[in-house]
Amino acid sequence: MNAGRAGVAAALASAVLFGVTTPLAKQLLAGTQPLLIAGLLYLGSGLGVSALRFIQDRRWSATGLAAADWPWLALTILIGGIVAPALLMLGLARSDAADASLLLNLEVVFTATLAWLVFQEPANPRVVWGLVAIFAGGLVLVWPARFASERSLPALALIVAACLCWAVDNNLTRKVSASDARVLAAIKGLVAGVTNTTLAFLLGASLPSLPHVLVTLLIGFLGYGLSLVLFIVALRHLGTARTGAYFATAPFIGAAAAMLLFGEPGDGAFWLAAICMGVGVWLHVTEQHEHEHMHEPMAHSHAHAHDEHHRHTHAFDWDGKEPHTHEHEHARLRHRHAHFPDIHHRHGHG
Repeated sequence: MNAGRAGVAAALASAVLFGVTTPLAKQLLAGTQPLLIAGLLYLGSGLGVSALRFIQDRRWSATGLAAADWPWLALTILIGGIVAPALLMLGLARSDAADASLLLNLEVVFTATLAWLVFQEPANPRVVWGLVAIFAGGLVLVWPARFASERSLPALALIVAACLCWAVDNNLTRKVSASDARVLAAIKGLVAGVTNTTLAFLLGASLPSLPHVLVTLLIGFLGYGLSLVLFIVALRHLGTARTGAYFATAPFIGAAAAMLLFGEPGDGAFWLAAICMGVGVWLHVTEQHEHEHMHEPMAHSHAHAHDEHHRHTHAFDWDGKEPHTHEHEHARLRHRHAHFPDIHHRHGHG
């Protein structure tokens, strides 16, 4: 289960980065077109992750994506990187911000529902109750928003649609999660960033000051770029529903960051949310899923070490370093051990 624990750590780290980014990004919206900020945040993620990949690899290299991966990646960019942010910004412009915060918690519900019902990802009662506890914690943080005096149903419907788009995005991203997470995050950030920034300028936005732009790009790199890299790594090891549940702790992390950075008070709701989310994370971390299962033959490429699922030879000179990445084949294998619905365990349950 070491890979599973790595997935848990990646999912929580992704939530921390995104959660801390939220109160910081909120400060950037003053006097600036929201769609432009969204575009610059994505652009910062794409540029930053591209630079990180160049520094780590010490060269520009091919994406390593298979032909079958590109359609899925294109869909995730369109649905999650372009359509969803546009829907969210249109909804925010016409609705109460607190009501919007409440509705954004629907993303985790939509993500898990699609994963279980449409994409046939397995779940047990412990995982379901953990998700319920985490979702309840998110509701507690923003529940007073239900009593906002002014509401616009069409605007709130736009926000619900944005959540549904991100849920679809999360499930489709799982299909390419075996690929280099840096490549996926860089391409998505660059395409979505250029598209949203261009749309903002076409709608009359003006570029803010240079320090404002640089800070926005930096926050985008950390809170969108690195966060997405870690999110994809978590998808690889945990599956969609479990990763989405861990990521749903981001609103609580954002509230905690606002308390620490800007001196915002923490009330009883904050601590009740902390308890709910703590219980939910504990239920997920302590999950044990073990049964005899069959691995069907498959071929793919991803970073791996030579564990019980990777007992293959190499048709090239190997320097012995692990983990390493290359295309490899898995033979049919039947065995029993504890596992998550990761990229090697996407099987049905009788």
